[in-house]
Amino acid sequence: MDSKSPTTTGNELEQLDPMIKTAETSSVKCSDRFSPVVVFAHGSGAPSTSDWMIRWRNLLATALNAVEVVTFDYPYIHGARKAAPKAETLVGFHSDIVRKVAAKYPEHPLILAGKSLGSRVSCMVAAEKDIVASAVVCLGYTLKGRTGVIHDAPLLQLTVPVMFVQGSNDVHCSLQLLEVVMSKLKALNALHVIQNGDHSFQISEKNLKCGMTREKTEECAAAAVAEFVSQITSETVINGPRVSLLETH
Repeated sequence: MDSKSPTTTGNELEQLDPMIKTAETSSVKCSDRFSPVVVFAHGSGAPSTSDWMIRWRNLLATALNAVEVVTFDYPYIHGARKAAPKAETLVGFHSDIVRKVAAKYPEHPLILAGKSLGSRVSCMVAAEKDIVASAVVCLGYTLKGRTGVIHDAPLLQLTVPVMFVQGSNDVHCSLQLLEVVMSKLKALNALHVIQNGDHSFQISEKNLKCGMTREKTEECAAAAVAEFVSQITSETVINGPRVSLLETH
């Protein structure tokens, strides 16, 4: 099946729901049945129109050869306080978005991706009985909350493959703690580490390795995600609890 990547203007999904925004520059000229559709959720503090979300939306679109990358805003982000509610309260809204996207692309693998809070909610949505996701991609998963609560429950209930991209200096998710949780998961899982990266993958100039830039490290991370997703969607994954896609060099 060949299809061109839709743009934001006049998109069918946006007509269904004005809070949905699709990838503007996916660079996808054509796709086949393995080309995924991605639903990409933002983090707690910035909407889908933030520079970070736009950059990663386009990175995912290009690396995954996605038929479409769909972003959206949780309703609270446009409220007076803009304080994020509990993740559980966002599942219904998020699930409705996913159902609309899945209905538009029934023959394409469905990938649920998210930044921070959005990745946690994506894991919860993947557990919904009527949603059939091929994989979940967690970009900067917030494993440890501000009060010290460990947010591992959404991960432990997962039955679909999950990929983590984490900065090694992420104060919200130590790699040691994450690897302990990953060892307990029922689902196939993988980790890509951005060395010296923080929660948003920022790396100070002094910690950038020779010849590397932030752009290159994020492109490497997106490529690792694409490798993981291609293994899933082409049905070549070896049975087992974990695959090894590790660190940025």
